[in-house]
Amino acid sequence: MKDVFVITGGTGGMGFAAAETLSDRENTVILLADLSSDALAKAKQALDEHQAEVATVTCDITSEADVTYMADTAAHLGHITGVIHTAGVSPSMGDYRKIIAINAVGTVNVDRAFMELTDHRFSLVNVASMAGYMLPKLMIPKHAYKTVNRDTEVLYHRLVQHCQVLPKKNRSQMAYPLSKNFVMWYTEHIAPIYGSRGAHVVSVSPGSFDTKMGKLEKDKGAGAMVNYAAIKRFGTPQEVGGFLAYLVTDAPAYLTGTDILIDGGVVGQLRLRDMLRPESGARRLGGGA
Repeated sequence: MKDVFVITGGTGGMGFAAAETLSDRENTVILLADLSSDALAKAKQALDEHQAEVATVTCDITSEADVTYMADTAAHLGHITGVIHTAGVSPSMGDYRKIIAINAVGTVNVDRAFMELTDHRFSLVNVASMAGYMLPKLMIPKHAYKTVNRDTEVLYHRLVQHCQVLPKKNRSQMAYPLSKNFVMWYTEHIAPIYGSRGAHVVSVSPGSFDTKMGKLEKDKGAGAMVNYAAIKRFGTPQEVGGFLAYLVTDAPAYLTGTDILIDGGVVGQLRLRDMLRPESGARRLGGGA
């Protein structure tokens, strides 16, 4: 039976780079999932010369029906070995409600869809963001996060309401770090469920990367954070894509329920700066990233 790797946002910079890394494996099927059928066709064509078989599925991750169909498709292709969930949007790609729906609720939909399809050879990687570290602890609504156990609609409305305390012009800038902080929390939250099946789940928080989405934030948000990095440049899609691909191999199987920063040292440098100038930290973090 072939190993199947599912990559949501598979036509984007990080997702496609992960697919390229995995595409040199034999006895492997890569299932690319994305919204655009045209983009999927182009991505498949670009990968067809490699050893792995490539399949595609059009999927809106905010739709439970779409995500269930994606998971069922993967199950029919072979043994689901890994899921790399990169699909998401940044502040420049939609209003705060869209950001919450895709980044937070979409992640719940994807992660839940594969829970019953896992075994000890399964790995799940959720892509969060270094922006998730930028929220002050007092602004992290874990009481709202916990509503995910009741209903994703309740979760959605609670997170939307959390953004609505700010003026309209600032809500997208709040929704992005909030949604990505939720991804980090949810990864930790579901780790025991996956662990009971011998599977592992981690989140990865990229910093400023030279992807299409990253370029949208070049003059603000993640782009501005390069100024604080220990390595003062944008990362390449291959640097993060290769790491995502590594995480769905057997090598890090004991790594679970945690977030991994791959941000060029931004968060570490900001923490150091805030230790030296604590009075400035709360004001900076309150602005989002």
